[in-house]
Amino acid sequence: MNVVLPGGVTVGTLLWVLGLLVAAFFLGAVNPAKIIARVLGKDLSQGSGNPGATNAGRVMGRRWGVLVGVLDVLKGVVPVWVASALWGAEAAYLVGVAVVLGHVYSPYLRGRGGKGVATTLGAILAVHPVYALVLVALFLLTVALSRWVALGSLVAAAGMVVGGVLAAAGALPGAHGWATAVWAWALALVVVVRHRPNMLAWLRLRRR
Repeated sequence: MNVVLPGGVTVGTLLWVLGLLVAAFFLGAVNPAKIIARVLGKDLSQGSGNPGATNAGRVMGRRWGVLVGVLDVLKGVVPVWVASALWGAEAAYLVGVAVVLGHVYSPYLRGRGGKGVATTLGAILAVHPVYALVLVALFLLTVALSRWVALGSLVAAAGMVVGGVLAAAGALPGAHGWATAVWAWALALVVVVRHRPNMLAWLRLRRR
């Protein structure tokens, strides 16, 4: 279609982009933890009940948890890297958000999914590897000091917010200004929202 919309975007281009995002969403929705648990005859409703790497490690053993984590990271890396290589950073950012949302709100799991941390890391790693490594360092340091994975995830999300501020100010190497900033903030928001139950549990403990 060659119909031109306001802003010079054609209907054909818009449909193509929407199709790309839908494909990324459904790719992100594939849940390695659930697939491996089904093959092994394990029940991920045990533990925290979350179909992610941390709970997979609790229920199935550490090596399976590590495998799930690696697969979740790759699920973010591969489509975002491909989008970046073929269509540039802006397309990669959109694909990254779609993949993470697919993981978090998987239609294959009736809208329930993981908390998005590993897939978010993969999406960032594909386009901003140094930034991603800084976030990993923040996560690991926090977990080592607190022994709490959820807190490490939230500290990493805070690092994403700071990275977004730096990108908007033009102080983050390799960033694309406000595009990177909005992307980082959007991903951080997803991680924080998904960890809301953990934050509420922490507040209840503090009030006792």
